[in-house]
Amino acid sequence: MKRITVWTEYHNDAKESEKYATQIYGKGGYGELIKAYPEGMGFALADIFKGDKDCTVTVTSVYEKNDGLSEELLSNTDVLIYWAHLMHDKVQDETVERIVRHVNTGMGVILLHSAHHSKLFKRLCGTTCDLTWREAGEYERIWTAAPYHPIAAGVENGFVIPHEEMYGEPFDIPEPETTVFLGWFEGGEVFRSGVTYTRGYGKVFYFQPGHETFPVYKQKEIIRILRNAVNWALPAAHRTETGCPNRKEFLKR
Repeated sequence: MKRITVWTEYHNDAKESEKYATQIYGKGGYGELIKAYPEGMGFALADIFKGDKDCTVTVTSVYEKNDGLSEELLSNTDVLIYWAHLMHDKVQDETVERIVRHVNTGMGVILLHSAHHSKLFKRLCGTTCDLTWREAGEYERIWTAAPYHPIAAGVENGFVIPHEEMYGEPFDIPEPETTVFLGWFEGGEVFRSGVTYTRGYGKVFYFQPGHETFPVYKQKEIIRILRNAVNWALPAAHRTETGCPNRKEFLKR
């Protein structure tokens, strides 16, 4: 059974989400979010795995106790999907270290869109993770740079996202183990839009598409990539048989 946790900085309560969106985008900003994800960002991401009989999905947020990522929850998570935008500083340092410890012991993590500037991604990368950006709703073409990689399985090369926030190079990250996808934007910028790392026994995938006012996570190609990414990031089975420490035993140290 795959145990997936979806974490976002949006409150699961509609009124709280409206308050948050108004603070960020001003009056009327919530309407744009509702158009893209009327069910809420966290539940939209969870719906990608709807119908999978071999997985469970927990939706949580920064508004909950322990920033929504308690020791108990992380101990029962195989892959964490982490979507963030502007509330990076509200996540406690101890929460970040807790997540990193679980990644090092085998939990997979998928960081989406503006999570490039999260404390978590910076901690995993050891760099500023700065980039160039422009919010203009331009189209983006995603090119598969590593068609042999499991995350790219069954993904059409050169598919288009009709509207997206532009992220461009230079992108201050360590050299990726694999650059799976490259993004090319209407304005001519390019970006390493899908990159992988290994940290300890855990797998890390950063994936750039996913601005909150565009329904990117409902696009079939994006859905396929995220489903592939979860399967790729799952902890290795039977670690004791392969000479690796069992995750539960490792966490006791």
